[in-house]
Amino acid sequence: MAELITVEDPDDPRLSDYTGLTDVELRRRREPAEGLFIAEGEKVIRRAGQAGYAMRSMLLSAKWVDAMRDVIDAARAPVYVVSPELAERVTGYHVHRGALASLARKPLPTVADVLRTARRVAVMEAVNDHTNIGAIFRSAAALGMDAVLLSPDCADPLYRRSVKVSMGAVFSVPYARLEGWPRALDTVRDAGFRLLALTPDERAVPMDAAAPHRMERVALMLGAEGDGLSRRALDSADAWVRIPMAHGVDSLNVGAAAAVAFYAVTAGRPEH
Repeated sequence: MAELITVEDPDDPRLSDYTGLTDVELRRRREPAEGLFIAEGEKVIRRAGQAGYAMRSMLLSAKWVDAMRDVIDAARAPVYVVSPELAERVTGYHVHRGALASLARKPLPTVADVLRTARRVAVMEAVNDHTNIGAIFRSAAALGMDAVLLSPDCADPLYRRSVKVSMGAVFSVPYARLEGWPRALDTVRDAGFRLLALTPDERAVPMDAAAPHRMERVALMLGAEGDGLSRRALDSADAWVRIPMAHGVDSLNVGAAAAVAFYAVTAGRPEH
């Protein structure tokens, strides 16, 4: 059973995992280096635990202790109980959901491990907005994508904002980092995947005509907001595909485009 510890000093070193959560650059460097990430909100904390991430500690306002009692009882980590005011001083923002947890990261699987049993994979290039990362993972989980591959310059899926937007879906979709971009795409092709680059370019084949749901193995490539896929990534693809647009709209937000494309790629697959 976890120990409940009331803390009244915002500078208490035991709260160091939670300091400066709004400092994006600091947290992006610090969290992977220290092997931790932050989960926010009851549902996300529960899903992290169910996915097997080990708890380092929890930071709760008093009113959340009862709601999280079963998680507290199962945890083998300290639980720090603080006032909402103190939580805000430590983290740098008002913790609306009243519950934070610091969890230990797991080693990432290799690309080969991720691809071994997959048939439908999302490949992201330079998607560095945490909200978009979270939205894409949530759609990938909901629409039956088997895995996600990230170029070296993609944002961290376990950053607090990504985890929160995904509602914990980052815990349920396997992912790995590709190295040597875009040469690493050859590894995906060699594993039997057809590389489809999603682009609004008029030369691309409409998604319905491409019929990716009939392909044996598909890797759908997505680029960053605004810039889209780089020329090198486009040149590495086996085919270009696009979502037909109406009313003069030239493109969708990458999170929305991913959801539409994932549905097209997975249509007709049994739920799993």
